[in-house]
Amino acid sequence: MRNSLATLFLLIFIQTTIFANDILTDYRLHGVVNIEQSMDKALSKRDYWYKYLQNKDTSFGYLESYNNILTCNKSDETLCVYKKNAKQIYKLSKKYNAFTGKNSGEKHKEGDLKTPIGIYKLTKKLSHVDPFYGPFAFVTSYPNTFDKYKKSEGHGIWIHGLPLDEERDSFTKGCIAINNDNIQNLDKSIDINKTLLIIDAKNVQQNISKKKLSLILANLYAWRYAWLYNNVDDYLAFYSKDFRRFDGKNYNSFVHYKKRIFRKKEKKKIIFSDINVVPYPGTPNLFRISFKEYYKSRSFEFTGDKVLIVKFTNKQFKILTEK
Repeated sequence: MRNSLATLFLLIFIQTTIFANDILTDYRLHGVVNIEQSMDKALSKRDYWYKYLQNKDTSFGYLESYNNILTCNKSDETLCVYKKNAKQIYKLSKKYNAFTGKNSGEKHKEGDLKTPIGIYKLTKKLSHVDPFYGPFAFVTSYPNTFDKYKKSEGHGIWIHGLPLDEERDSFTKGCIAINNDNIQNLDKSIDINKTLLIIDAKNVQQNISKKKLSLILANLYAWRYAWLYNNVDDYLAFYSKDFRRFDGKNYNSFVHYKKRIFRKKEKKKIIFSDINVVPYPGTPNLFRISFKEYYKSRSFEFTGDKVLIVKFTNKQFKILTEK
């Protein structure tokens, strides 16, 4: 079945492209390998992605993995729930009043009484918590990859309820708190594995430019193309001199490591799926890119989640950190 679908796709591609004769000649002389490389190259072009995005809802970016978006505006202390409808459009479903950290600004250290600014997953639901936190709590992924890059400290940032039998202050130590009826409703309305939380100091950015997103996706696949076809110089050109990997490896160490790997000239298979590109709150032109990566070469095989934090300027992104 998979081979039949691949053949059908190839025939459609050949019939609809103005380069059909060139592709047929290439196939006649060299087989499918060159055609596959041409397709990989085409994925790195902005025009493909711009056309692809025209009928996509890019309210919060380009999202393949999430049916629900939670947005927290710290200045007006609200938590909003956006749900993807049958037309694949994110619509505001609920708006809750929320308590956030006592102090404003970005969270940098344990005990600073600040709610972080950033993009987070909900990692689990805690059903048994101290009654001070209401009936249960959702644990966020703070500190995330970018928080660790900035060396921000702290842990235990939750979305939780209110005390069951006592009064509380009108702020938190850094968590997001909503009343108990609302957190019960939230629990019933979302799948935490399909939910992304975006926290900003003010309104969370919406209506993201399709032009900018198409350029970022083209960059992502240009980075993949250089990686796939062993062009180490083009590959490393996507990394900032300020790069630091999740494990602390700095730019110079990373370059040395990658040049050694690329010298093997191994044939690779690299597939990206469940791609998400979201503008990062609080920092202009910063984006979080996440996806599932399948990588296979003669010496190594990997399947798992990948996160890139990129700075996008002059139509090219530079990777600041990755995990």
